[in-house]
Amino acid sequence: MTIHLVGGGPGTTDAALVAPFLAEVRGRGGRPRIGVVLAGTRVAERLARPGYARLLGGRSVDHVAVPLRPGRPVDPQLLAALDGLVVGGGRTPRYLAGLAGAADAVGAAVRSGLPYLGFSAGAMVAPDLALAGGWRSQGRPVAPRAWSEGLDELTSRPGLGLVRFAVDVHTAQAGTLGRTTALVAAGRPVAVGVDEGTCLALEPGAADPDDGTVRGAGAVWTVRRSPDGVPLVTRRPAR
Repeated sequence: MTIHLVGGGPGTTDAALVAPFLAEVRGRGGRPRIGVVLAGTRVAERLARPGYARLLGGRSVDHVAVPLRPGRPVDPQLLAALDGLVVGGGRTPRYLAGLAGAADAVGAAVRSGLPYLGFSAGAMVAPDLALAGGWRSQGRPVAPRAWSEGLDELTSRPGLGLVRFAVDVHTAQAGTLGRTTALVAAGRPVAVGVDEGTCLALEPGAADPDDGTVRGAGAVWTVRRSPDGVPLVTRRPAR
């Protein structure tokens, strides 16, 4: 498996949860090089990077900053020199803006075997059509406003195309399951919510979250549209 979608940031994630990703990275041979994508101000990025570095192998790994510049896609040559790609947490719309135009390059790299690890926002941007945020559906509240990402109505934008279902995060902790359910009620065939301290690991291009593996302390919540259009929710904890 090469896509690891974590429902929270480094502060709610332990080393055991990311160990399979690091094993894949190290299995590619040589001294590992992990690209780390962080969106935010330069000061915020500088403060956040040590936390990611400690969780992602510490000094045994080279951590390469992958710059996000809206309107300028990530350089495919940079991706080709990496052994793993990490997209961090923060404002999902910022990541989507910065990664716009990079889907083809990232998708090709992941399909060729580059392990991908998304924390929080990094998990949300993985689908072909990504949930950017929002807390209302047709004007009705479906999630806490504090988790709206600065958007009012539920908003979806083109993502990286690594999976073919919507992904939401912080599900049990932030009460965002209503938002995930609203996506399906509005027409998406399937969507998932991932708890903090939990990872859903899948093959590239996965269309069904049940084909993946759940690990960690929480669960993955899968919402499907039934034949009569009613969203059905199932909770899958780690085994």
